[in-house]
Amino acid sequence: MGRNPRAFAEKYKEHAGDPETVAKVLAAGKTPAGMHRPVMIDEVLTALDPQPGDRFVDGTLGHGGHASEILARLQPGGTLLGLDQDPLQLPVTEQRLREEGFGEDVFQARRSNFAGLPRLLGELDWKGADGILLDLGVSSMQIDNPDRGFSYKHDGPLDMRMNPRRGETAAAWLEKITPEKLEAVLVQNSDEPHAAMLAAALAGRRFGGCVELAAAIRSILPERDADDSLPRVFQALRIQVNDEFIALDTILRELPNCLKSGGRAVIITFHSGEDRRVKQAFAFGRKEGIYAEVSPAPLRAAPEEVRQNPRASSAKLRWARLA
Repeated sequence: MGRNPRAFAEKYKEHAGDPETVAKVLAAGKTPAGMHRPVMIDEVLTALDPQPGDRFVDGTLGHGGHASEILARLQPGGTLLGLDQDPLQLPVTEQRLREEGFGEDVFQARRSNFAGLPRLLGELDWKGADGILLDLGVSSMQIDNPDRGFSYKHDGPLDMRMNPRRGETAAAWLEKITPEKLEAVLVQNSDEPHAAMLAAALAGRRFGGCVELAAAIRSILPERDADDSLPRVFQALRIQVNDEFIALDTILRELPNCLKSGGRAVIITFHSGEDRRVKQAFAFGRKEGIYAEVSPAPLRAAPEEVRQNPRASSAKLRWARLA
């Protein structure tokens, strides 16, 4: 798919929302371009158990799929604080939730990384939340928009910034990085088995766009290996550019301080580096008596959900309840 890219609007007619095209894509078990389908929604609601009057936080608002379902269960009297660092997506989602009938009295949106949650709770004079959700996956609107540079399947600038107004692009980072540092990032961020070979060939080079980088990876590795490495390399770069592990480590340390006694946290991860951090933090909290209960094992998306939404295949859900 990534070798002969066409214009986004041409290749993905479903992005325009044509009902017939969207229906065909859904019937094929795929996610239409630009459409975000919230992952493991039933499992999230069961684990968080939102009740009328509760105060909840969705730290990764995205398209608002989880938030919409949670908000409905918090009424009457409940409140949801939605966070997203993407200045392009946040106002779109806020408007959509407003149109669903969730006014300022029940839903507040803030542009922020979830690592800033303690500060925001203080500004709102919340003494903690009854429930906190973090869905660490990239939204479909970001992946499917070639201008954002997240996918090797679309031609566009090699950007990958969640907030395109801050920090340096993936292209700028690659151009100045050493092979040793790139190798370490590929291993740490995506368990890339060909990290040394790829790092030696890619570090310090200038890439004009996503497809150019993808072509370079395909020129280095055999076809089957390249098909597997492409998503891992793009994932590793995205994590690095956005300091995702730093943000996750920060919120995992602060999470107990952001919950009320008995409050619940749910975190959905999409690769081993994220899941390992969540598992270890929850296990430590349980051992120290910080958490009264944690999930004994990660929950996975049901086979039917994976068939309808392949992006759910790698999702793992872990939860914890504060003592």
